Amino acid sequence: MYIWQVAVRESRGSLWGPLKELWETVEGAIWRRQPESVHLLDLQLKKHKPYFLSLFKNPPKSTEQREKVRKASTEGISIQGQQGARLLPEQLLTEAFILSDLFDLGELAALELLLAGEHQQPHFPGLTRGLVAVLLYWDGKRCVANSLRSLILSRHGKTFTLDLGTDLVNLTTRFTDELMAHGLTKQILSLVSDVSVTREFERLQKERGLGNEKHRKEVSDLIKECRQSLAECLFSWTCQSPLNIDDTLALIGHLETVTAEADGSLDSVNLALVMALLYCLDVSFLEQGTEDREDLLQAIPLLTERQYVAAVHSRLVDGHVWKLPGLQAVVRLSWALSLRVLSQLPQGAALVEFTEADEALADQALLGGVFLFLTEGILGSEGFRQEEFYTRRLHALITDFLALMPMKVKQLRNRADEDARLIHMALQMGSEPPSSLRKDLEHLMILIGEFYWKDPFGLELSLDFWCPSESLQHTSLTGSFLGVALQRPPHKQVVLSKFVRQMGDLLPAPLYIPYLRMLKGLACGPQCSHYCFSLLKSNGAPHGENLQGGVSGSPVSWEHLFHSLMLYHENLRKDVPSADSAQYRHPPIRGITPRELDGLTAFMQLLTTIATWSETARLALCEHPQWTPVVVMLGLLQCSVPPVLKAQLLHTLAAFAKSPEIAASLWQSLEYTQVLQTVKAPGQRQAAGIEMELNEIESSCEEYPLTRAFCQLISTLVESSLPVNLGAGLRAPGFEPYLAFLRDAIFLPFPTRAYRRPAEKWEVAEAVLEVFHKLLRGYEPQPADFLLETVELQGELVPAHKPPGHSLMYHLLNDSPLLSLCLSLLEEGVRQLDTYAPFPGKKQLESAVLHCLSLLDLALQKEVVFMELLRESQSSVLVSPLEQLLQGVSAQSRRADHIINIARYLYHSSSNPEAAFLSAKILRHMARYPNIQSRLVGDFTHDPAAETALIKANLLCMSLLNVLDSCHNICGFFFHSDSDPEKRVARIRHETQIHILNLLITSLELKGPNLALYLLGYEVKKPVSSTNLQDPGVLGCPRSCLHAILSLLQRGTERRSGPLLTQQAPHLAQLCYQVIYQLCACSDTSGPTMRYLRTSQDFLFSHLKHLPFILAGNEIAALNQMSWLMKTAAIELRVTSLNRQRSHTQRLLNLLLDDQPHMQHAGSTSLSDHSRSVSGFLHFDTVSKVRRKLLSVLDAIDFSQEVPDTLQLDFFERAQIEQVISNCEHVNEQGHTVCNVKLLHRVLVAEVNALQGMAAIGQRPLLMEEVNSILQQVVERNRVRRCLSAKRHALQSWRSLVETILTACPAELIPADQRQLIIRDLLLDLHDKVLAEDAAVELMAIVAGAVFTLTAHLSQSVLSEQQQGAGLEGGSSSGFASIANSALHLILRKLLNFILCTGGGFQRLRAHLYGSLLYYLQIAQKPEEPDTLQTGVCMWERLTAPEDGFSKLQRENLAIIESYGTALMEVVCRDACDGHEIGRMLALAVLDRVLSIDRQSQWLVYLCNSGYLRVLVESVNQDDSALQALLLPQPPLLKPLYIYESKMALLTRVAKSAQGAVELLSCGLVSQLAECQVFHMLPENDSLRVLGQRDPSGFIPSPLERYRHILLPTLRLLQVILTSTTTQHQQGAAQVLQWVIVHSDTIQSILRSQDVSMGSLQELSLLTAIISKAALPGVLDLGQINSAAQLEFQGHIGRFQRQCLSLLVRLAGTERARYLKQIEESVSPGDAAEKREEMEVAMQQICANVMEYCQTLLLQSSSQAQFTVCLFSPSATEPTDVAVPSVSRVPSLGLVLLLLKNSTASFFHYHDTHTQSLAKLERLEQLAPEELREVLNTHIATLAPQSLLRRRYFTLATWRQFKQLHFLTLTSYYYIIETCLFVIWRHLEYYLLYCTPSDPKDSLLPEYRGESALQAKGQYARGVGGLGLSRVTQQELEQLQNDVASSFTEPFQRKLLEVEALYSKAHSHHTFIQALTRRIRGLVRHAKS
Repeated sequence: MYIWQVAVRESRGSLWGPLKELWETVEGAIWRRQPESVHLLDLQLKKHKPYFLSLFKNPPKSTEQREKVRKASTEGISIQGQQGARLLPEQLLTEAFILSDLFDLGELAALELLLAGEHQQPHFPGLTRGLVAVLLYWDGKRCVANSLRSLILSRHGKTFTLDLGTDLVNLTTRFTDELMAHGLTKQILSLVSDVSVTREFERLQKERGLGNEKHRKEVSDLIKECRQSLAECLFSWTCQSPLNIDDTLALIGHLETVTAEADGSLDSVNLALVMALLYCLDVSFLEQGTEDREDLLQAIPLLTERQYVAAVHSRLVDGHVWKLPGLQAVVRLSWALSLRVLSQLPQGAALVEFTEADEALADQALLGGVFLFLTEGILGSEGFRQEEFYTRRLHALITDFLALMPMKVKQLRNRADEDARLIHMALQMGSEPPSSLRKDLEHLMILIGEFYWKDPFGLELSLDFWCPSESLQHTSLTGSFLGVALQRPPHKQVVLSKFVRQMGDLLPAPLYIPYLRMLKGLACGPQCSHYCFSLLKSNGAPHGENLQGGVSGSPVSWEHLFHSLMLYHENLRKDVPSADSAQYRHPPIRGITPRELDGLTAFMQLLTTIATWSETARLALCEHPQWTPVVVMLGLLQCSVPPVLKAQLLHTLAAFAKSPEIAASLWQSLEYTQVLQTVKAPGQRQAAGIEMELNEIESSCEEYPLTRAFCQLISTLVESSLPVNLGAGLRAPGFEPYLAFLRDAIFLPFPTRAYRRPAEKWEVAEAVLEVFHKLLRGYEPQPADFLLETVELQGELVPAHKPPGHSLMYHLLNDSPLLSLCLSLLEEGVRQLDTYAPFPGKKQLESAVLHCLSLLDLALQKEVVFMELLRESQSSVLVSPLEQLLQGVSAQSRRADHIINIARYLYHSSSNPEAAFLSAKILRHMARYPNIQSRLVGDFTHDPAAETALIKANLLCMSLLNVLDSCHNICGFFFHSDSDPEKRVARIRHETQIHILNLLITSLELKGPNLALYLLGYEVKKPVSSTNLQDPGVLGCPRSCLHAILSLLQRGTERRSGPLLTQQAPHLAQLCYQVIYQLCACSDTSGPTMRYLRTSQDFLFSHLKHLPFILAGNEIAALNQMSWLMKTAAIELRVTSLNRQRSHTQRLLNLLLDDQPHMQHAGSTSLSDHSRSVSGFLHFDTVSKVRRKLLSVLDAIDFSQEVPDTLQLDFFERAQIEQVISNCEHVNEQGHTVCNVKLLHRVLVAEVNALQGMAAIGQRPLLMEEVNSILQQVVERNRVRRCLSAKRHALQSWRSLVETILTACPAELIPADQRQLIIRDLLLDLHDKVLAEDAAVELMAIVAGAVFTLTAHLSQSVLSEQQQGAGLEGGSSSGFASIANSALHLILRKLLNFILCTGGGFQRLRAHLYGSLLYYLQIAQKPEEPDTLQTGVCMWERLTAPEDGFSKLQRENLAIIESYGTALMEVVCRDACDGHEIGRMLALAVLDRVLSIDRQSQWLVYLCNSGYLRVLVESVNQDDSALQALLLPQPPLLKPLYIYESKMALLTRVAKSAQGAVELLSCGLVSQLAECQVFHMLPENDSLRVLGQRDPSGFIPSPLERYRHILLPTLRLLQVILTSTTTQHQQGAAQVLQWVIVHSDTIQSILRSQDVSMGSLQELSLLTAIISKAALPGVLDLGQINSAAQLEFQGHIGRFQRQCLSLLVRLAGTERARYLKQIEESVSPGDAAEKREEMEVAMQQICANVMEYCQTLLLQSSSQAQFTVCLFSPSATEPTDVAVPSVSRVPSLGLVLLLLKNSTASFFHYHDTHTQSLAKLERLEQLAPEELREVLNTHIATLAPQSLLRRRYFTLATWRQFKQLHFLTLTSYYYIIETCLFVIWRHLEYYLLYCTPSDPKDSLLPEYRGESALQAKGQYARGVGGLGLSRVTQQELEQLQNDVASSFTEPFQRKLLEVEALYSKAHSHHTFIQALTRRIRGLVRHAKS
């Protein structure tokens, strides 16, 4: 597997790039079965046919080319794929010439190759371009060879099929036939001879074309793979179809010259060629009888061409001796067998002259030592076991010989018997046996044994040698013929089975061991082992007769073998050594002879094989009462036998220990026999048992078979069972002595011992580490492990042993020798692997390294729990976290490089995937700690070697795209790509990549500098945001993990099928997208990343265009992939919008939102624009719309979710099981709550094991079945949770993308009409999905949120469209704005259905839906056009106007809402009264809105009748305490305030109708308000400023502001009640007056307040309005009130009157100027104009209210002037005092005159401003930007970046606001003028006509008359009697008359009439001012006269 997998499109060189592309196409078509690949393959084959025809030939050199290249440094040279000529440096040209000479290659081709090397250099850190070019050269050759082999493999033929399409097979067959016709075989044979690693290396060495060890290894691997692939081309061909005569003879000719390796075996290339010839000569496949047998018969030249047979036969029969006679013998035997088969076929009749020679050929083959060569030369070859069809062919050869040549086999047996007699005689006579003895049968047996012993493909071919023991007689004769036929074994099988049995009969001694070895081979496999066991059992003497010395019965039987063992044991036991070990070293004379030793070893190996494979055999042998193998073997272990035999005995015991039943008893037997001495006798100094063997015998021999075997036995026993009470009674029970021995006697000394065989060092390490690994893997820390326990032993207490896993954890969490040795072993391992050279024990070293890494990984996993339990136990044991220990200093290198050493294993992931996997896992554990991360980054950046190593390592790992579905590293035949080893390697690599990505994800969450930023290529020494990401190689930028991730994701994006990774490795792709999202989301990395993705990669567009990703069977990963991608897209849209990169934003928006088909895969923009215009012209767009990308993504999210059924349990209690499941739940790394299945399994199995009694044992299988079903259920639950979580994640990401598009992208990019249609589509689709019956409730909340946002934007869009003038005037047939009414109605219906389907729960969810409903209803709300004095519509016109679009839509909306009846009302009302605060507020707002449009008052009636209104009213008093808490100084939660405001708003809406107001009064609303204490808590204004209680953020208002938020809504409500209850005025006003009186203190303090702020002015405005309507003497029915109360009420009313009049003095008198100045000061400069206008309006409102109060008082007192009440003193002079007048003083009439004059002047001022602003508003469209800025300088400043259009809208809106304020001001002034005139007239009429002066000289009558006037209306007089108006002098009256006359001049009167004329244009107050003016003028004149 090489790193340069992806073809690069430019600078790729004709000898590499195109060939890489060819290989990818071939691989895609044949191995990956990609769609549309046949056509691509056809094109590629046509294009590259010359490469195949001239295989491996390079373009020739030429002087012309050389000259051209030489001038490239001065004149430049044009390069394929690049424009124009390019000047190249001299150095490059020199290298090109060297390369050209080195490979005998055209100069231009060499230059291209060198440029390709330069381009690919970033993939190979540390190599120069020349060295990379060497790699690319051979990689190109490899691509051709592999492509050729794959094409040949896909042919149709006789041996196998790849199940490819017929088109593809026909194409490849035709193409390869053409190549073969052009002499392919001879080309391949000459290349195999010519190309050799040694020769190539010599040439490269000479030109310095070889780099470091890795480069050498890669070059050598490539050359070897080229040769191997070429040889396999021929092998594949002959497997499928034979070669012609010439090619066959050429192949034989080549094999004649072949030589063997040093060990006598063939190399893998020659092996492939030998196998090719064997298949070429093979006809045994004809026996299989396949359906195309007839066609095959025709195609085989052996059957059809006589001259073919003749040529081959004569070539093989001639006397010429090959270089390898053994190989010649193999070919002759194969030919002999083919001739034998031919002779049995009808076609063979014509070939008799050849077929008769088969016997002679077979004899020649036997003479050539055919079986010996097959064993040594072919089986011994390294490549033999890697190919299934080699195995099948050799199996056919062996079985054909035995089956087809039985006489030859018999001859071999006879000769063997004869030889055995000769040997026996020689031994008898004491002479040497003859040297000329042949051993053919022995070699055959050994061949069979060796061949079948290993079965890597699990074929169990040796079954052909065994016949099922049930013979045919037992089948019922009535069975069908077919049934009987099926029972009968094939003839060949019968013959082979007979061979096995007959060979064992009367077995001569020399064949005894070969026969046992043959049986050992044939016993491999689950069925074969059983047959072999039965054979040995049946060979024994019947009925278990007692055999004396094994005389009778077969020597190859269990009976004989075990009897012999017992005899040895009996014999040797007498010589058990005493304590003097000298005797042990010299075995006695009657020991075991070498011959016997070999026999015993062979038998033990056979026994081991059978016991390993067959559980039945194990149990049967152990339970046999006479054989007792375990006892005998343990006995022999204690006897004086050679270590080799002891080792074999231990291996056999290990095989038996695979059964847990045997293992348990074996432990006890081991302990009893003290094989390892665990109990030492008192005073014993010297070790005994195996420890003594190791230290004294094995160490001196420098061989350790016994130690390794012991480790294997312990390893097997530990796996089967580990008894807790091992050794109880004799010592402290437990495994500790064994662990101590393994650790201290085997593992720790292993590096320092001497080894005769170097590999054995690593074998010992591997064996002992395997035990440690198993012990730690099975250990789970328990609290009991940390307690100090003791056991009683022979009367004294000794400390108990801990579990072995605990002991290992303790050693690994301390700086112990064990940990140090593990770390140094890892260092040694990586050092050895870095040499890339084979060495003895390499495989075992790699295995030991794996165990070390696993130990570290397990320790890191378990240390958290371990240390927690240790802390809780308060033990004195000290441990350190492993991650800290790994940062320690290495003893070898004296540097802290342990972690770097572990990381370096990633670099070897191609050769050692498991080590890379564990290394990644450990690094990921370490990545959790920020301090380690920063230190690691420091280490890597300070150590350049380590830096390159780690970067290379991670690169390589990420670039290995060897995922499960596609495996690139094709070795051997690839149609077994699903074979377990390759699948496993692919899975491990995949997992490794996942760990690395998780490491990056974890690191990115920590603060920098972290490992992820470093690996991804960001700056770690400078600020991260200053990184400048580039393509690898650009500006010296190295290739980083980010480049690797992007190249993984980008593969396949240019194709229609989309990114390959998303389909081939979904989880990996998901993590890659997550890494990219994290980089884009983090503020530091976002800028560089997004810039790079946008400019260099066009990443987002190329991936988004393939959305949605649909993966059958992996929905979760697909959803997560889309989620991360959409989140990244949302960020991109936001960033490009902010940066004003409009083209980028527009392009992405078009992709996501377009519903035009041409946009989907348009080539270029111009094309798409053209097609758009065409389609628009032809009206195609209406027909051929496609689904918007956003909607397609939504379609891909399935809202339904299958939930697993409830558990059906027979034995367990369901509630308890559910409890256990919930106890096992935890939150995983992704944040999902899932159940830990392993933990649950452990808990349940422990529960089952705890059951006692026979019944429990009987039911155990059923219980385990139920446990299994529970576990399956939990796995399914976990999957459902993960699935729901993925759907939530995807939906959330989709929502954020949609919201970003609508909110963050510039509005003009999506026109309003398009925007509305898009929102319509999204809303309808969302609702359809969520309202489906099976929609999961978990997704509803997100959908509700999305609906809310979409509806808000729909409302805004319609609003803005209407503001732009697109709103339809007077209604329209099609609908409202761009979106049709029908669509709006559909949205409303779906929205209401959604609200109803949420039922009783989900109130928070409904809050979103209520918000949506409010936004929706806002659409039909007609924008209020501000009134002006110019325009005015009379009432009749309003009543008769046609229905406009707004009213129509509103009416239809209401009809839809009412169609839902009380169900909807009930839900909304219930939510309004109770539940979550936001939900209540929004429900109240919905009620408010619906009531406002409900003309029929259906909702109001329901609200009243159902009692909800009363509940709301009563809740007002309940809110009192919460509202009081709001007024405390510290900022509280403001929820109660908001709810109160919402409630008041609703009640105000209800009160706006007379019916509603009456209902509120009858519910006692005002009395509830009167009871509220909060109104008494008016905060002091100055104190809060002193205390500095204002919230610094400005969000939480001050206590005074909070108080106003409570008071103002209440005042508004009371004002509306007073207005609405006109007919029942008395009732409403009386209640309101009571409220006013109850809170009179507060009200009076407000009325007295000197504060000038908007809030205080609003308070005064509302209070004066209420007082003017309620605080009237006639309001209270005084008849029902006693006199004291009457007096009190009248006192209050009088006080209110006086305070109101004093207000008038303040606001209209001399205080007015001070007030206006204060207003100027209090308003901030930013919003001066608007605020000033508002405050001005409020002041005028107060004046108007006070004047209205005066008018009402005057009118209520009497309709006649002579009985009127006088409120103002008869003085018309303007007040001059600055001080505030006291309440007791009566204001003068001059104040009213002053107010009148000021109001008149102000009216004209505002009228002019109003007229100007209207004119400006009309010509706003034509205003230049500068004028715009002048018009609205303050507001435009804030909107500078906005477009001109936006500014115009903003200006328009602001001006409308001003227009409204102006109109309000003018109206107030007009009203004040009217009331002032009325008040002046009434007072003047009274004073000048009816008032009698109180001078003493006058008579009393007028005075009496005046008094009587006051008394006649006594109640009023009492009300105002305190004003002191009864004493008016004549002088005052005269003065009054003169002042009024001087003030009320003609010009002033004209002004007043002009005011009326201006105001009455639009209103029907025609002559009121005129009449009053006339009367006043008359009064003044009349009085004068």
